[in-house]
Amino acid sequence: MTPEEFLTSEEEAQVIAAIKEAEKNTSGEIRVHLESKNKEKPSIQYVWEVFNRIGMTQTKAANGVLFYVDVHHHTFTVIGDKGINKVVPPDFWEAIIKTVTKRFKQGQYAQGLIDGILMVGDQLKTYFPYQPDDLNELPDEISKH
Repeated sequence: MTPEEFLTSEEEAQVIAAIKEAEKNTSGEIRVHLESKNKEKPSIQYVWEVFNRIGMTQTKAANGVLFYVDVHHHTFTVIGDKGINKVVPPDFWEAIIKTVTKRFKQGQYAQGLIDGILMVGDQLKTYFPYQPDDLNELPDEISKH
């Protein structure tokens, strides 16, 4: 499966709408990256390389969140920048991973991403509330490789 086949254009629009909705609650920046070039499941180190490569470290508060999906292996990883990881509890990511993974196992990829993205936005508002002067620091569209 390729990144272009992973989500229909309608599903992609729904995921982008979820990003916009989630970012109304928080100054955090959320991105989704779809990739299928790996022969083996990607390591967490590789996901961090993607995080850096697509500019996730460019937020003022170091509060970017990446939903990384290897569409070939149907695997999912979510990671956050150092500003987030300094303030959230150790189990912060577990509920998000559990929710997305459950949907993925049911073949509901778009809904899994939507649910996870909205959870991130809701949870990050405690640590990084939306401010009236917030700028959208990172693009909302889904990146693909």
